[in-house]
Amino acid sequence: MVKVEDAVFRDRRDAGRQLAQALLKYRDAKDVVILALPRGGVVTGYEIGLALRIPLDVLVVRKLGTPWNPELAMGALAETGYRYLNDDVI
Repeated sequence: MVKVEDAVFRDRRDAGRQLAQALLKYRDAKDVVILALPRGGVVTGYEIGLALRIPLDVLVVRKLGTPWNPELAMGALAETGYRYLNDDVI
């Protein structure tokens, strides 16, 4: 667990703003899109897209957790039906 005093970002919005500063070369780029995953990534991606004035798209996926540790992903399932499985975890 990360202690508050050791945290790099205050929250996900702050993370997006700080990350946008590192990506300034992409500001107003016509061939760039921010792709974000739900459960945290959308908030961060929104801040990046807002700061850089580039579009945001959301990839709707569902984590496939392991039976012995639901926090550990063994893969993901996309809304299109595409399934990714991590052989190293399985």
